[in-house]
Amino acid sequence: MLLVVLLGLPSMAATAQHYDGLKFAPLPEIKLPKYERFVLDNGMIVYLLEDRELPLVGGTALIRTGDRFESADKVGLAGLTGTVMRTGGTTKHSPDELNQLLEQRAASVEAGIGTTSGSASFNALSEDLPTVFELFSEVLRTPNFAPQQLELAKTQVRGGIARRNDDPKDIAGREFQKLIYGDTSPYARTVEYATIDNISREDLVGFYQKYFHPNNIILGIVGDFNSAQMRSLIQKNLGDWKANPNLIKPTLPTVSQAKTGGIFVVNQPQLTQSYVQIGHLGGKLDSPDYAALDVLSGVLSGFGGRLFNSVRSRQGLAYSVYGEWSPNYDYPGTFLAGGQTRSDATVPFIKAIGAEIESLKAKPVTPAELAFAKDSTLNSFVFNFEDPAQTLSRLMRYEYYGYPADFIFRYEKGVKATTAADVQRVAKTYLKPENLVTLVVGNTTAIQPPLNQLATQVTPIDVTIPGAKPVVMK
Repeated sequence: MLLVVLLGLPSMAATAQHYDGLKFAPLPEIKLPKYERFVLDNGMIVYLLEDRELPLVGGTALIRTGDRFESADKVGLAGLTGTVMRTGGTTKHSPDELNQLLEQRAASVEAGIGTTSGSASFNALSEDLPTVFELFSEVLRTPNFAPQQLELAKTQVRGGIARRNDDPKDIAGREFQKLIYGDTSPYARTVEYATIDNISREDLVGFYQKYFHPNNIILGIVGDFNSAQMRSLIQKNLGDWKANPNLIKPTLPTVSQAKTGGIFVVNQPQLTQSYVQIGHLGGKLDSPDYAALDVLSGVLSGFGGRLFNSVRSRQGLAYSVYGEWSPNYDYPGTFLAGGQTRSDATVPFIKAIGAEIESLKAKPVTPAELAFAKDSTLNSFVFNFEDPAQTLSRLMRYEYYGYPADFIFRYEKGVKATTAADVQRVAKTYLKPENLVTLVVGNTTAIQPPLNQLATQVTPIDVTIPGAKPVVMK
């Protein structure tokens, strides 16, 4: 056997190739799997996608709501409503009974409300689908909002508030959002002890009753089921849920950039490195230039991108560095760059990122950069369709936000058509160095040269938690 292996080695060595010479087949054309879409008489939109690979079924209901619609004096209300919808049991089953019924079947039912949407979901073995779907429907339709579970949820939120300054990366992300959107904007404001204390069970019930109606929901189910039988199950459990004829689609909060330019710092004396975020207000996914802007992000960021090659590898100024155009579905996102660097490299790091942004605007990207960015983007495109659940989730989001069902394919076509001139054009149009806000979370004493080398005024940010009880040392 050893002789056979040794005799084979010269042949193996002769066929070895450098990675530059490897040839790969073109990416296969991606097609959407077959699915059904229909609307119940009460207005609920339903997507069904059969997938018989495993004996599992999962579903998600998207509810048109979000914490951006809660009042400023009750920030945290939407999140608590979503949490206690599930933990507080239903009018038919107590929290413990609901948990036990699900655990006996290795099933789950979850609920939550984020910034732009609410959701309720379930996962079950296909043999347990009728029972689990009934429990899911109870959580969706008749949550009980048990008072003791609300108090537990509020205690957990208070714990999160107390710990929110423990991680400097979290501080940077939170405070940067305030600089861009404004600290009173629904897209940046934070939960405080006072706002949590101001929330009652009646507030949760009122928030739920305002938004949770069948004609305000998109339901998607994927897995091992028969579509005709699934239709019957949906009709049985959700078909008699009355629509709200007076439902009004809420007006979205207005968005404008709060701070246009400036250097801001959160002093954290215990740190030996700086966390930096630099950026300005961005745009939405429905921009006609979204594909070209995504290619621009590929040129700027990631392994092989300009920031990695220049700022991290050649100049040695960063542990991590990134830069991307990051849009949202229905309100402006951000252009964001930044990373982590040594305290004594903070100022050179910020200058280096600024220089790369200016370079993108000043001259076209090279053919190699363009090819690398487009290939990376297109090669990752296939992962949007790794499994049917991802595909269904995407279709539901597109309908939820009012995008065409083939949006992802329009994007793919746009990436393929992007040229070096397109990248430079969108860089000139959308990147605005004069509006860049720079936030540093770090040890101001150790940042040498100091931040006032970048601007005559450096504005400190106080992250003291309002209402926090002082720690008494014994």
